[in-house]
Amino acid sequence: MLDFLDARFTAVGRAVWQQRMEAGLVLSAADQRINVDQPFTPAQRIYYFRAIEAEPKIPFEAEVLWHDEHLLVVDKPHFLPVIPSGKYVHETLLVRLKKQLQLEDLVPIHRIDRDTAGLVLFSTNKTSRNAYHALFRQREIHKTYHAIAPWNALLDWPITRHSRIAPSSLFMKQAEVAGPANALTHIRPLQVNGNLALYELKPVTGQRHQLRVHMEALGLPIAGDGIYPVLSPEGEIDYQSPLQLLAKALSFDDPATGLTREFKSRQQLDLFAK
Repeated sequence: MLDFLDARFTAVGRAVWQQRMEAGLVLSAADQRINVDQPFTPAQRIYYFRAIEAEPKIPFEAEVLWHDEHLLVVDKPHFLPVIPSGKYVHETLLVRLKKQLQLEDLVPIHRIDRDTAGLVLFSTNKTSRNAYHALFRQREIHKTYHAIAPWNALLDWPITRHSRIAPSSLFMKQAEVAGPANALTHIRPLQVNGNLALYELKPVTGQRHQLRVHMEALGLPIAGDGIYPVLSPEGEIDYQSPLQLLAKALSFDDPATGLTREFKSRQQLDLFAK
């Protein structure tokens, strides 16, 4: 395996791969440690943890709302990524929780954008994990978001936005395109304050950036959005102006217990502070 990784990822270097493997940072899909002298197996999926120099510190903390033998529910702050990606490894919700709770076998059941705050569900038990994933695959989980965006009284409220979303030609962005619809969101205003409104958004599907794309398509880009409609330059993070999008509530029938679960974020979007 060391020979393969060294040959396949030449930019990393053999010494770095050896160090990672000896530290137990290269794992199989079954979460088993891959050793330096382990025989190479074609088509094997492996995972490794990168080390990033000068990883930016994110000055916000998540709150654990629920923890049992199957499920962990966390209220995530803005700006904190759910899983390692790009320049973030240790400053991610998953890695922080593994360290804080000593839960090595912790897996997110779904994800929300780094810019979005609110509820994230994690599986703490391999035996029931697929049943929770199925809630999302089969659309048996009810998701409610709150957002602050421009107000337009001329639109025919409430609105159901049903369109096709696909990757845009611009890096990082998605866009509505022609073709069969693959994204469905129910949108209604909750409060109005001058030129802004607080909206309730209920996505039925889970396309990447779905809520941000649907709101922009209506001419109502979400306040604080650094991607829609205009992509902000890399590295420009304003902690004083977070994206005004909050994963507010989740409800579902718990496949492990049969009980109806409903979780709500303790965070609020303040329409009248804008």
